[in-house]
Amino acid sequence: MTYVDPALRREIFGWYSPRMGMEMPIVRYGGWGRPLLLFPTAAGDFLEAERMWLIKAIEPLLLAGRVTVFGIDSINRHAWMADGVSLPEKARRQALYSAYVEDEVVPHIRRVVQNDSARIGATGASFGAFHAANAVFRRPDLFDTLIAMSGFYDLGPSYLFGFGNDDVFFNNPSSYLPGLNGGMLHLLHHSGLYIGCGQGAYERPDYSRQLGAILGSKGIPHQLDLWGHDTPHDWPTWRKMLPYAIAERVGW
Repeated sequence: MTYVDPALRREIFGWYSPRMGMEMPIVRYGGWGRPLLLFPTAAGDFLEAERMWLIKAIEPLLLAGRVTVFGIDSINRHAWMADGVSLPEKARRQALYSAYVEDEVVPHIRRVVQNDSARIGATGASFGAFHAANAVFRRPDLFDTLIAMSGFYDLGPSYLFGFGNDDVFFNNPSSYLPGLNGGMLHLLHHSGLYIGCGQGAYERPDYSRQLGAILGSKGIPHQLDLWGHDTPHDWPTWRKMLPYAIAERVGW
């Protein structure tokens, strides 16, 4: 089955990541435009968004050169969603994944778009929104835009069970954001932050409100956008939300 227009540029690349200890694939959609890093949901892979028609939903923006999307694998099936793995090891793998994004994926994207200083956008839905937010809030020197859809931003309630260490703290936005200061805080003040969530079945808008409250307490400009009770925690919502956010809310 073909999920994208044959006219749309689509390239699959990848490399063996020593820090991850595995092959890490990456797909690119579009030939030019602002670079946007897309994280999959839950235990999804780098092609999940294509199979679920999310790429099709933003295809007009891709073909118009407003955005070029890079999709990567998630760490979740090897970390937070992996049975039999200890919490310290899950946290260590999360920290390695963040380093992979910052030290391997970002330089690759910058090479592809031929801009060694480009700041990149990040997006994702559900667990992907967590990873996108963590990428942006950890390193706003690398990322300047967040489109977080139907996400949660605190690992504690569902995944930590009271455990904590530096690997957790520095990869859990609800932990480190309240204490952020200096240059990173200044950069976030000049970033585009869109936090969208439905209020229909299986959505948790309180998670988005909690993140908005933390950002508000730091004076960080952001857009908290709660959609209606007819928007569930599912792909049809995100297929509407992502093109809307790109085209109307983050100024791309």
